[in-house]
Amino acid sequence: MSIVTRHISRLLFSSIILLFFILHITKTVEWEFINDLEHTAYDVRLELTMPYVKDERIVIVDIDEPSLSEIGRWPWNRSVVANLIDQLFDTYKINVLGMDVVFVEPDDSSGLSKLRYLAQGPLKKAPVFLQTLTELEKKLDYDSLLADSLAKRKVVLGYAFTNEHDSEAGQLPAPVFNDEELTQVKYKVANGYAGNLAKFQDNAMSGGHFEMEPDIDGIVRRVPMLYGYKGQLYESLSLAIARLALPKSKLNYQPPTLLEVDQQKIPTDNNLQALIPYQGKWNTFPYISATDIIHNRVQNPELLKNKIVLLGTTAQGLSDLLATPVGNLYPEIEIHANLIAGILDNNFRSTFVHEEISEVLLLILISIVMVSLLPLCSPLTATGITLGLFGLLVAVNLILWSSLNLVLPLATTILLILTQFIFNMSYGYFVESTNKRYITTLFGQYVPIELVDEMSRNVGNDFSMDGENREMTVLFSDVRGFTNLSEGLEPRELSLLMNEYLTPMTHAIHEYRGTIDKYMGDAIMAFWGAPLHEPKHARCAVDAALQMLQRLQDLQVQFKAKGWPAIDIGIGLNTGMMSVGNMGSQFRMAYTVLGDAVNLGSRLEGLTKQYGVKLIVSEATYKAAPEYFYRELDKVRVKGKEQPVSIFEPIALLNQIDESFAVEVNYYKMALKYYQQQSWDIAIAFFTELSEKKPNCLLYKMYLKRIEYFIENPPGQDWDGVYNFATK
Repeated sequence: MSIVTRHISRLLFSSIILLFFILHITKTVEWEFINDLEHTAYDVRLELTMPYVKDERIVIVDIDEPSLSEIGRWPWNRSVVANLIDQLFDTYKINVLGMDVVFVEPDDSSGLSKLRYLAQGPLKKAPVFLQTLTELEKKLDYDSLLADSLAKRKVVLGYAFTNEHDSEAGQLPAPVFNDEELTQVKYKVANGYAGNLAKFQDNAMSGGHFEMEPDIDGIVRRVPMLYGYKGQLYESLSLAIARLALPKSKLNYQPPTLLEVDQQKIPTDNNLQALIPYQGKWNTFPYISATDIIHNRVQNPELLKNKIVLLGTTAQGLSDLLATPVGNLYPEIEIHANLIAGILDNNFRSTFVHEEISEVLLLILISIVMVSLLPLCSPLTATGITLGLFGLLVAVNLILWSSLNLVLPLATTILLILTQFIFNMSYGYFVESTNKRYITTLFGQYVPIELVDEMSRNVGNDFSMDGENREMTVLFSDVRGFTNLSEGLEPRELSLLMNEYLTPMTHAIHEYRGTIDKYMGDAIMAFWGAPLHEPKHARCAVDAALQMLQRLQDLQVQFKAKGWPAIDIGIGLNTGMMSVGNMGSQFRMAYTVLGDAVNLGSRLEGLTKQYGVKLIVSEATYKAAPEYFYRELDKVRVKGKEQPVSIFEPIALLNQIDESFAVEVNYYKMALKYYQQQSWDIAIAFFTELSEKKPNCLLYKMYLKRIEYFIENPPGQDWDGVYNFATK
């Protein structure tokens, strides 16, 4: 290969690498791992540069656990809320109140509607009752009390947009723009809303939505400052509050993506979303219990005077705890506080207006530099140049982040530098080496030229047979406590025992068209679907597994008669795509299966001990063999797997199931449902009853023990019901 050809080849491959990154940046093809790395890079920079200073300009009045204990469960009657608002404005002299709660429905808790019904019906001729009712009406009309409390005060009510079409509850505040004023602008659009009652929204000074849409990784980094509904644009809760707090409240829009309030600039992205200017972790802003406000027990009233106050909740079961870059459980109310502080301080991070074009140009420049310099350098020098380029880009990125609040992509540039470096080093080592010519020179005189050519073509490749991908079902079984069992028998007896155990197990697998992959001591690995195609491979595998368990019962009688110890086994089944073929080396080949689906089958066999069952199948096998009655055991994430999987225990064919057991399983399903919903008390009651009826069932005892652990170590509001296994 000539020098010119080598350089053209290197340039071509480098250009292909660059093209992959450009396709990602332009969203032609998105590489999820790059997005994840970019999010991580943003979060690290944010956490390293946050001020971590207590901000007392904004105070959070918290409907916390003590408030609920003293006043009662939420929602409180509107007279209590009205009293809270009166105390804040009249006693503590606050400036602005933002409410992260919605009053969608009327409050009938006073019983006024029933009294009015009596006044129009049975007691309409009782003058004393009617007179008393007239005197009480104002006190018992809690909604009117709250509406009066809101009137002529700087109060911003929160509300929610929804994706449900034509779902309109309550009343929206006045929009800040319409789509004719913001032409050629993208923004989030809702299909419905849940607003406050008209009498509240009319009396409040403003209103704002509290929508927060996480990024694809579930982390909340930005908030839509404007949201669209039926051609009108509505501001966020934080923006509405900040506008009331600033001297000049007019909201202006400067194309293409800039909002402005009283000289305060709010840069947004192409969907009018602003990056949240987090100032620290939870409790960056002062919290005061709502019950202390209501009962006038605030020790330092100056903490509230002329302040912006946000009313929200952190009480368990009520609070919206979100995953953020500064904490996995972070109160939504404090996100509003960070946004308000960012508006007041004119402290928002922004991106380039033409970010995609800028990033593409930067990547092209990096590629040109690396392709031009690295081929001319030694490996050590090339490494030094790469590290220098890496350090320069990171330093410039951090300087722009800190001094100009400018967010530039970091992960894509770092990955491109690393990829181009690895490619250039590999190209120089593998492609431009003289290894192929060396083999030809060394062996050409000893073997025919045809073999030399074949050796040259296969340099670096291992000898293997071709395999193929198929959907199959794999089985793993293992004898429990085999080590202890083997220690109690003489070697000859142990060998006889294993032969008598493995023979009927193998017959069961062969009867249902299974292929024995291998024996691993006391363990068996088998699969269905190869070498012959078997459309019902999952059904055959479940049939075989249940047959193995049946034959094990027969074996126990024989073993007891011979004085051998009883043995027990666990079986795991999984269905999925697997690589199957003759695999190995020149010295030994084996027809076997490989892949993630195979590994999962092995993990499921290991889980049988945890749940006190003998057979566990995956959700894929459960769906592929619907002829059986199953008991769902759990949703788990096994070691080495990112995605959770539901696991099931096959019981019997649907037409053979015992009715009493079916009733028990349905009762167990309800217990499992409450467990996954974190309704611990109800779940405990169900599992306790089940355990009392079946005291030998390890499954029910396991859940009772697990619930006890979760009560002491709550899994969090965003828990998806999945149990993580850290061991195999």
